[in-house]
Amino acid sequence: MSALALLAWLYLALFHGGFWGGFWRDGPELAPARPASLPAVDIIVPARNEAETIAPVIASLLAQDYAGAFRILLVDDASTDATMARAPADPRLVAIPARPRPRGWSGKVWAMAEGLARAEAPLLLFTDADILHDPRHLSTLVAKAEAEGLDLVSEMVALRCVSLAERALVPAFVHFFRLLYPFARVNDPLSATAAAAGGTMLVRARALARIGGMAAIAPALIDDVALARAIKRGGRVWLGLSGLARSLRPYPHLGDLWRMIARTAFVQLRRSWALLILAEAGLGGLFLVPPLEAFLGCGLARLSGLAAWGLMGATYLPMLRRYARSPLWAPALPLVALFYMAATLGSALDHARGRGAAWKSRAYGAAP
Repeated sequence: MSALALLAWLYLALFHGGFWGGFWRDGPELAPARPASLPAVDIIVPARNEAETIAPVIASLLAQDYAGAFRILLVDDASTDATMARAPADPRLVAIPARPRPRGWSGKVWAMAEGLARAEAPLLLFTDADILHDPRHLSTLVAKAEAEGLDLVSEMVALRCVSLAERALVPAFVHFFRLLYPFARVNDPLSATAAAAGGTMLVRARALARIGGMAAIAPALIDDVALARAIKRGGRVWLGLSGLARSLRPYPHLGDLWRMIARTAFVQLRRSWALLILAEAGLGGLFLVPPLEAFLGCGLARLSGLAAWGLMGATYLPMLRRYARSPLWAPALPLVALFYMAATLGSALDHARGRGAAWKSRAYGAAP
């Protein structure tokens, strides 16, 4: 088993769509740029109970140095706090109260659709109400889309990494995302792999019209990946890491991160118990077998386990460096993976108990 794990990590490091960029880089990142053309942009911000972050987030969007026309469509997704009252007043900000969510729609997708219904620009930037943007961000996104004729430009923004729980688990979240969706394959028009990160998605309006608007992904809880898949079937997408935007959402405790993972983990597995078993077995073989063999095995089994564990940690170093974490966290990746495996199992058990997915005091029920 340790030999198989070593072969798997050799494949991931060398052939898995550039999953591991080596010790010197952690994935594609857009350098600040200015676009040659300046199409108008509508920025759609779905917001539900974001009173703590909405003021700085909207201020950062209003401060964009984009030379073209842009406005912000702030969609109130049935907030029960002071979210809308705390948004700064500006002629470029349009507040939109979302209508009651129809049956069969997820909350965020419905709020995105409500913003889209008021949009008029050829380019649309969907961003979350907890994302802080560098003034150069919008220009950089538009420059990428216009230069390469892309239908979707998305970035995984820098996540908050302050508390002990965040320092231990957040870099691994991005690492595992890249393992699941290698950016090189997402960005390859000949590959079927498609993904996006919901915090930043610049989309062409004509691409959305082609897929039938947000109705095409109405029930999706993992809306960003669903949107990328729909758009890539007939268009071009690009996904990278952002150095120009960061999330303000805190996860101070392990329980907060557990709930974040469990919210969509079983949905990611299409609510299939067979896929859950395969996923847990595969993750166990990849992340848990190497250290177990390194400690408990002997001979070639121990050597293979040590080599696989070392290669596993080496692939993690670029992400640790990105989040300014010590390389000493790398050997602990199996323990981090064990936490993610447990949260995934917890997600499935929630569905089995009839709880289903829940987020921001809104439940979506269990698997049918």
